Amino acid sequence: MELYNGRPENEEGRLEKEIKVYDLLDKLNIKFCRVDHSVTGKMEACKEIDKTLGVVICKNLFLCNRQKSRFYLLMMPADKPYRTRIFSKLAGSSRLSFGPEKEMEEYLGVTPGSVSILGLMNDTDKKVKLFIDKEVLKSEFIGCHPCINTSSLRMKTEDILEKFLPYVGHSYTEVDLPYEFNE
Repeated sequence: MELYNGRPENEEGRLEKEIKVYDLLDKLNIKFCRVDHSVTGKMEACKEIDKTLGVVICKNLFLCNRQKSRFYLLMMPADKPYRTRIFSKLAGSSRLSFGPEKEMEEYLGVTPGSVSILGLMNDTDKKVKLFIDKEVLKSEFIGCHPCINTSSLRMKTEDILEKFLPYVGHSYTEVDLPYEFNE
């Protein structure tokens, strides 16, 4: 596995949605490192990628309420367990579940296994509310997919918060999710 600076030199065989991410990052002058790899659908498969990138890929969860009228993107450390009940309370929405693939593609332009904060560039109607765990915000770098799970990127957290999110018109809510869960 090899670490590259910036976009691929040869874009042949790459999906348009991936190229759109690189175009936007270049436009915003957001520098990034990239690793190309086979499909990763599970966090466990990301360990070698994390090692090469020098950052742990965030866990990105696309969630919705029971009525499928409110959608959420939760970014959290990969090793932190997701507890529906706790996050539902923090989000002010009961009965959250994983969002349907149809809405994931419609709002974020991604498929399962490729969910990323970068998908918010496709959410022009602002249907998805972003929540970021405080530990992710404290990290110098964020690791995520460029809307496809055959590449992973490392970018400065500051660039995502101060350049990317304002450009795409999204804000975020900081949450403090616990590692331990006691009833």
